[in-house]
Amino acid sequence: MNKQFALQLFFLAAITAGNCASSSSQPKRTQAVTGERRTFRINLPTALQLAGARSLDIQVAREKQMEAVANFDLALEQFFPWVSPGVTYRQHENLIQATEGNIIEVHKHSYAPGFAATVQVDLGDALYKSLKSHKLIRAAEFGLNAQREDTTLAAAQGYFDLVKAQAIVGVAEQSVAISEEYERQIHQAVEIGVAFEGDELRVGVQTDRNRLALRQAVEQQAFAGARLVETLHLDSTVELVARDTGLLALKVADAHAPFEKLMREALVSRPELKQSQKFVEAARDEKNGALYGPILPSLGGQGFFGKLGGGIEGQPSRFGHQEDYTASVGWRVGPGGLFDVGRISAAQSRAKGAEFAAGKTEDAVLRQVSEAVARAQSLEDQMDVARRALDRSEKALRLSRERRQFDIANVLENIQAEQDLTRARGDYVTVISEFNKAQYALLKALGRLSAPMAVQGSPETRAERE
Repeated sequence: MNKQFALQLFFLAAITAGNCASSSSQPKRTQAVTGERRTFRINLPTALQLAGARSLDIQVAREKQMEAVANFDLALEQFFPWVSPGVTYRQHENLIQATEGNIIEVHKHSYAPGFAATVQVDLGDALYKSLKSHKLIRAAEFGLNAQREDTTLAAAQGYFDLVKAQAIVGVAEQSVAISEEYERQIHQAVEIGVAFEGDELRVGVQTDRNRLALRQAVEQQAFAGARLVETLHLDSTVELVARDTGLLALKVADAHAPFEKLMREALVSRPELKQSQKFVEAARDEKNGALYGPILPSLGGQGFFGKLGGGIEGQPSRFGHQEDYTASVGWRVGPGGLFDVGRISAAQSRAKGAEFAAGKTEDAVLRQVSEAVARAQSLEDQMDVARRALDRSEKALRLSRERRQFDIANVLENIQAEQDLTRARGDYVTVISEFNKAQYALLKALGRLSAPMAVQGSPETRAERE
């Protein structure tokens, strides 16, 4: 009875300790998820360098390249022999046919410890597979370069989106400040009896709308920072803030260069085109392997090096050295060899498909260059229009405030002028951000978006903690 009671106490203590451990570990997990976020200030060169170093997409592309290298090594290994160490034991009882044809009763055994070196090479298959694998290595290298450029572009555009979001927050804060100051002036005028209370309500509604727009702008800034954190593969508790407090137009590519020159540059530089060309060459090697590979013979050979022992039951056995050598040359006819029509047709179709895919990639590259040039030129013109509209809206608001008359028309005029200024500022910020993104998109379309060029232009290369 005492033993049973002691056992119950033991289990109760174990359960209690487990619950205490669970409850004590729970706050740690909650703290890891809901702890205070760390804020880091980041600039464009740092964002581009982090994208190249931490991007998961680049790491996936790098692993594909390593896989292609490993496949090439496997193709080369087909030319080398393999060794099979082991021991063979044979036991025979009762009847067997002798060499001269007689059926006799024999009881014998033998054993042969040693190792065999064996080689079996299908020359055509091994040769063309190694050629194809080498082309695929180059294709994987160009694919890695293309992924680096894609990631660099995504990081640059994500950074410009973050800068734009911060600038929009600044525009919204200025709008709230202007509206609140105007509301204060109207309130004073209402108190002394020179303004209508309805005017104050109208201005108050506009102030609330500006506050709502400010809160939405802060939300969009958080979204832009989270997207950049994802692109750079940073800790989810990090909150990124752009060091650039204002937007400056960055002209890193000439969109007014001769169009044919830009097209030629893209056709020479784009890694996607080089990758597709290597895919075409690999498919041709596979086709040639199906056509001409079976013409080359298959070579085989084996050498056994060891010892042989054994003998007839009841008689002394012998044990000594043994070497056996075999060699063969042959051709395979039918499936997988000569006159395999299905294999040849499939390889030819894959080669043609690779050529069509390369042509499609070339068309896509030319389209991207055309779109990037048109967008960069358009946004360059839009910047002049947006700058002019901003100047006019600032002047219109200033003139409206100078009138200092508080009838309904003038109150509505001030509200309208304030709304025009806010829209003009937002349009200007958006156009500059889109222009910078278009510049980097043009670099990507031309195949110039390498890491050194993308980072060039600023000595600031590290993230600072705020």
